[in-house]
Amino acid sequence: MRTNVARQGLYAGLGTALAAGAPLGLLLVEALRARDVSWDWLVGELAGQAPVYVYVSASTALAFAAFGYALGRQADALQELARTDPLTGLLNRRAFQDRMQEEFARALRQGLPLSLLVLDLDGLKELNDREGHRQGDDALRGLARALRIGSRITDVAGRWGGDEFVVLAPATGRSEALQLAERIRAVVREGPTKLTASIGLATLDPADPLSGPEALVSEADLALYAAKRLGRDRVVAG
Repeated sequence: MRTNVARQGLYAGLGTALAAGAPLGLLLVEALRARDVSWDWLVGELAGQAPVYVYVSASTALAFAAFGYALGRQADALQELARTDPLTGLLNRRAFQDRMQEEFARALRQGLPLSLLVLDLDGLKELNDREGHRQGDDALRGLARALRIGSRITDVAGRWGGDEFVVLAPATGRSEALQLAERIRAVVREGPTKLTASIGLATLDPADPLSGPEALVSEADLALYAAKRLGRDRVVAG
């Protein structure tokens, strides 16, 4: 939000700066008409037509500032669309990867744990085959709501692709991450679709770091596959 406000203020400021061209342009036109560019003429022109130049300056500055602010808001909206999954409103894969890189680096720098949950809906394919993809999309939106409800304010949720979702839990060790995963699983079970979720969990130990975020994802993925093999609707930690 702070970045958005800064961009809107910057665009408005640039618009105001560009507006300075209006009174200067008017002054140039008047100089050409008078065929006089002397200092005395300039002082006399500004003194005699002060209200006109003030009006042109103020009105143009306001108009350009408003246009710049609106342009900044439009740029923010486009940036948000580029980072958001259109179906669920969660971060898309690219935006989530960017955030994961940041949190991974912070965890190593500050010596904090970092946990990753990878989950998907059990029985989604059967639901799509039985009731159609519209119901399947509703189920995915329901999972996104469950992630928002079950996650903490510091957690980061995203759609990894298809029916696979991810939750990044900064400064969260294995035991806390297991509690988080079980809470999310319970919220999914209570949802209107009555589907369940299988969840794989991996935790970065800063004292023994993995090779990178990709390794953390790989470990959580393997734990998810194990949860599927063990009968679904469960949490497995890697």
